[in-house]
Amino acid sequence: MTIIVCGAGTMGSGIAENAARSGYRTMIFDLSEDALARAKQTIIRNLERLVEKKKISRDELQETFSRLDFTTQTSQCSGDIVIEAIIENISSKTDLYRRMAEVNGSDTIFASNTSSLSISAIADQLPNPERVCGMHFFNPAQIMKLVEVVVGVHTAPWVIEKVSALARSMGKEPVICMDSPGFIVNRVARHYYLESLQLLEEGIGTIEQIDALLEGTGFKMGPFRLMDLIGNDINYAVTQSLYEACGKPVRFRPSAIQQEKVEHQELGRKSGKGYYTY
Repeated sequence: MTIIVCGAGTMGSGIAENAARSGYRTMIFDLSEDALARAKQTIIRNLERLVEKKKISRDELQETFSRLDFTTQTSQCSGDIVIEAIIENISSKTDLYRRMAEVNGSDTIFASNTSSLSISAIADQLPNPERVCGMHFFNPAQIMKLVEVVVGVHTAPWVIEKVSALARSMGKEPVICMDSPGFIVNRVARHYYLESLQLLEEGIGTIEQIDALLEGTGFKMGPFRLMDLIGNDINYAVTQSLYEACGKPVRFRPSAIQQEKVEHQELGRKSGKGYYTY
């Protein structure tokens, strides 16, 4: 099986690394040569750490990297499954998939890593919409076990079976869910962020206090550390998408603090500054 990963950002490079480590020939596509170069460096660095920790051998590192290819050309992106991990914008995703459809057969699976956009709406604009589904990884994709496999109104059962099997072969735990705003995890987790932001706005606690208290109750990361890891632009986009898709209920209304962070390009770890400085 050949896997095409579209988008060489944090999520795309993590998915590609996971796929290559699992034995799959993997192509990373991005229009930016710089983004591809950064993805290559990130994957090498991650694999080197695994060697240092004796989790893989030097030979396994080389074998994994030999399965990876990098390209800016859609003409080279022919595979069995195309996993997109690009900007959270439905037009951008459908435009990309239309280009990918031109170089792939009608049985190639199109799986979107979208956090909240409608899989059915994406499929509506593509040929063979029955082969479109969601395959939502969580950051960092090469480590986190959960994958939401999202069933759109057009998605064929064989697509869900294949994508679920692929996720398991990559060491993941697939959870099948129906296409709905935020799917399962982001629908529930939105309040982890929004309630924490509300506490901050009201002066009830500081960023550090809120994170420390929630981590002290068992959460691996506090909400502000987690938003910085995910990317404040992505987190804000998901909040906005869910807010609009659900009819703008108050409980999902984006925080002004989120918007301000994005406007000032304080995106978290990837920009060097978010709620914390890195």
